[in-house]
Amino acid sequence: MVWVVVILFSLSLLYIFLFSLGQLHLTWIYLKSRKKEEPPNSPSNWPQVTIQLPLYNEKYVVERLLQTIVKLDYPASKLEIQILDDSTDETTALIVQQLEHFRPLGLDIKLIHRESRTGFKAGALEHGLRTATGEFIAIFDADFLPERDFLFQTIPHFTNPEVGMVQTRWGHINRDYSTLTQLQAFGLDAHFSVEQVARNVHKSFINFNGTCGVWRKSCIEEAGGWSHDTLTEDLDLSYRAQLKGWKFKYLEDVATPGELPVVMPSIKTQQFRWNKGAAETARKHFINVSTSDLPFSNKVHAFFHLFNSSVFVSLLIAAVLSIPMLYIKNTHPEIRWIFDLGLIFLLGFFSIAFFYWIGNRTSETHSAKSFFFLFPGFLIVSMGLSLHNGIAVMEGLVGRKTSFIRTPKFNILKKGDAWFKDSYLNLRLDGKTILEGVLCVYFVFGIAAGVMLQDFGLVFFISCLPLDLARCFIIL
Repeated sequence: MVWVVVILFSLSLLYIFLFSLGQLHLTWIYLKSRKKEEPPNSPSNWPQVTIQLPLYNEKYVVERLLQTIVKLDYPASKLEIQILDDSTDETTALIVQQLEHFRPLGLDIKLIHRESRTGFKAGALEHGLRTATGEFIAIFDADFLPERDFLFQTIPHFTNPEVGMVQTRWGHINRDYSTLTQLQAFGLDAHFSVEQVARNVHKSFINFNGTCGVWRKSCIEEAGGWSHDTLTEDLDLSYRAQLKGWKFKYLEDVATPGELPVVMPSIKTQQFRWNKGAAETARKHFINVSTSDLPFSNKVHAFFHLFNSSVFVSLLIAAVLSIPMLYIKNTHPEIRWIFDLGLIFLLGFFSIAFFYWIGNRTSETHSAKSFFFLFPGFLIVSMGLSLHNGIAVMEGLVGRKTSFIRTPKFNILKKGDAWFKDSYLNLRLDGKTILEGVLCVYFVFGIAAGVMLQDFGLVFFISCLPLDLARCFIIL
């Protein structure tokens, strides 16, 4: 039994270590590739573009979204706007009111309301695609506000006929609302700088991030269209399209600001969908990737891209087993060499730290002070969510299906804006939250055990867990 614990603990740390080295490689590629590209020439004739706005019960932000979209700079005769509304509340009435205001503008705006949410967001996008007149499809979620020149910045990249999708970077309109939003922005900034740029430069798989991007309609159709058999329809379609040979373009310098979730239940809902959907997509596509004729390094990066959410499973295993490991280390001195060898995993920690350091330097804050404040907090939150996200990953890998649950948006932009009266927020105590409370007590016991055994090697690691599990349990 002792060796089972040691092996599982070691394998979980090994996976985290290898993932960290992959992130270090992406950071190296990113730093090597930082050069300004010449913008492509504008097309002689601007093509027809359809903007799709998938909505479901967005009464707090729908007016803000529509007022932004109608101000986009683009020839009105070449623009179609589809409001893909599956709402069951007053959102639809608010849309109708806004359309009356927009009537004098003479824009081609269509309200497409489905009575059934078949396929959820993917189903709405596919439904709209059937009648879309645009050669290119721009997609924006309800909480994003594109700049006026968004289409003039993105459409020229399609002059290369091999480009099937152009993705822009996410900005954050409420980054400074709270520590929680700052930590989310900190993590996302690294993805939208280091990861996306490096993978794109390396000719590895990148993904459409569900919003703030433009698709070539024929690319969507050739890849098989939108599918709702995973919770991340964006990642799924991205892999199908790139396996068909389409090229993607990522624009780090074009930012599209959006609203970050401000409360823990919303964050956990979003994280669950992202992590489970990624695992479902990995289950669906990795065999196709591994048997393709892609270079080996691209396959390695695709593995860590598709299975990146599995880090939470490894983190959970390492956390749970860290307490038995305290006793094993104390009672089996003959295997202390294993613990000494484990110091090599510090390289993984420094790799991740460097990855986020570079990501932070490209963000809106980009200060050393902000990094040393946010990085420890980001690690703590990540460890605290390891149970919640680990369950999501395991469900995705074994094929357990669940419904698409959207992340509610509240139009929370600045300090003082209140969220607690918003009707979309469901503050209920579920089984996973109770289990987080149980684990919190377990890790507090682990800290006490480490102090009693006078073994402080794992105490810091263990002590991070009850802190954030308590935050999740209390429901910030």
